[in-house]
Amino acid sequence: MRIAIVHEWLVEYAGAERALEQIIKVFPEADLYSTVDFIPEKGRGFIMNKHVKTTFIQKIPFARKWYRYYLFLMPMAVEQHDLSGYDLIISSSHAVAKGVITGPDQLHICYCYSPIRYAWDLQHQYLKESGLDKGIRGILTKWMLHKIRIWDVRTSNGVDHFIAISDFIARRIRKVYHRDSFVINCPVDTDSFLDNNIKKEDFYVTASRMVPYKKIDLIVETFAKSMPNKKLVVIGDGPDFKKIKLLSSSNVKLMGFQEFKVLKDYLGRAKAFIFAAEEDFGIAPLEAQALGTPVIAFGKGGALETIKGLDNNKPTGVFFNEQTIDSLAGAVNEFEENVGLIKAEYCINNAEKFSNRNFRKKFRSFVEERYENWTLDGRIK
Repeated sequence: MRIAIVHEWLVEYAGAERALEQIIKVFPEADLYSTVDFIPEKGRGFIMNKHVKTTFIQKIPFARKWYRYYLFLMPMAVEQHDLSGYDLIISSSHAVAKGVITGPDQLHICYCYSPIRYAWDLQHQYLKESGLDKGIRGILTKWMLHKIRIWDVRTSNGVDHFIAISDFIARRIRKVYHRDSFVINCPVDTDSFLDNNIKKEDFYVTASRMVPYKKIDLIVETFAKSMPNKKLVVIGDGPDFKKIKLLSSSNVKLMGFQEFKVLKDYLGRAKAFIFAAEEDFGIAPLEAQALGTPVIAFGKGGALETIKGLDNNKPTGVFFNEQTIDSLAGAVNEFEENVGLIKAEYCINNAEKFSNRNFRKKFRSFVEERYENWTLDGRIK
């Protein structure tokens, strides 16, 4: 079985790259393709130091820094990958990777993080936050996204099987592509977070890149205005850091970016982890749970699949229903009233269901079963 893995772009080690790492471990013999590859030599361990076959975008001026600005070229670029020599193609896609061209005698399985978020239901939010909702630049961007939507739907026909990272994304795939998908949740490195020697202290924590949709400003403002007697630790950096700093008060500690051991230490000692974003899946709440830390989360998106609320007999957190100060403050108070119901072992056991090894087992089983049913003429038996 000749295998190709196609990833979006290789520029950092983030959530999608963690999933890619585990996919490569399942199929270490596979060749790897990407639109661009700017991973430094010292950081290539997660792709097993593989040679990556890239596209013409790799050589365009300033692509290393501004590769996202070449999104309008990426559909054409990804179609230039010559995959004619492979039996199985696995695309790791949240934008264009699934758009590779395959033939009738090839099996194409897409591990889908989401249909292109900023081209579909999150388009208006993306344009507003990027300042592209008005003017000539806005018109050009909307036109480009319109063209990408057409291409995105067309190329979904070239995928034989979709794997969604969550039930939430499975619904988005169904809405956009009118295709069913099998759910295999994103892998979480729970082993790196397990620690039975941590004692809880009297503070809350949140950790995230500071961009608008993560709602770190909401969390900080809630503690500063509505709960000045409760302590909050904020770990992370990003474009919104200065704005968030202006909202903070003496009970809020902004730590900026921190190394893993510092993040793990605070996640483990905190009373609870605060998570206010609507995410497709959400790895951070599971990392907190792996340390036995409950989660107070916005009750939409992937969080509903990774956190067990108080209505469960083994709860791991509390939900709030609106991204408002009153709703979040109410959830924190509800958590403190019911903290005795949420036990560390419940959190740890829940997180373990999403471990790397469980992901690899499920992913291998799904792919091998589909491949075994694939005949030489490319039809399911």
